[in-house]
Amino acid sequence: MNVRARTVPLLAALLLAVPALAAPGEEVAKPVKSMVQSVRYGKDLAAIKFMDGEQQARFLVGEDWEKGTEAQRKEFLQLFQTLFAKIAFPKVRDNFKNLAAINYAEPEVTGNDAKLASTVVIEHPMKKQEIKLKYSLAKDKAAWKVVDVVVLGDSMLTGIRDDQVRPLLKEGGWDALLKAMREKDQEMSKVPLK
Repeated sequence: MNVRARTVPLLAALLLAVPALAAPGEEVAKPVKSMVQSVRYGKDLAAIKFMDGEQQARFLVGEDWEKGTEAQRKEFLQLFQTLFAKIAFPKVRDNFKNLAAINYAEPEVTGNDAKLASTVVIEHPMKKQEIKLKYSLAKDKAAWKVVDVVVLGDSMLTGIRDDQVRPLLKEGGWDALLKAMREKDQEMSKVPLK
């Protein structure tokens, strides 16, 4: 009887602990899933909130980040998020027209950084396609936020930095970078963000 009295609370504690043990994985996956669903259904402004814009901006600008004024950094961040949403999200939505499934692996968490792999299954009329993605996340205060996405082995942020941001910074510093971004934003002014 005494053994049973000790066993029941122990089993109850173990059963209640299982969801708590599983929670960190879901805690990491939730912002990715929420961002993907927001993009899929045209809620671009909501999707942006699941991204760590400041960490992305620091990576893109690199060592020049500290050379910019507070106003320049703020404008860069706002323009980057707006342009990214207007350029990338419609392309993602177009691919999602034939979405069959998104399968997520267990996240790999190291301190305040995490990686989450997924396989996106697209059922095109002519063929089935599987796209492997790997999300990098960072814990921002109490919440996880998406920093980067690797598609087919290529980092989204590294591509943007190397192909667009660095050449503009090299050409004319912060002024050239922001001027080009303002022009692109003006060019895309008819693309709505919802």
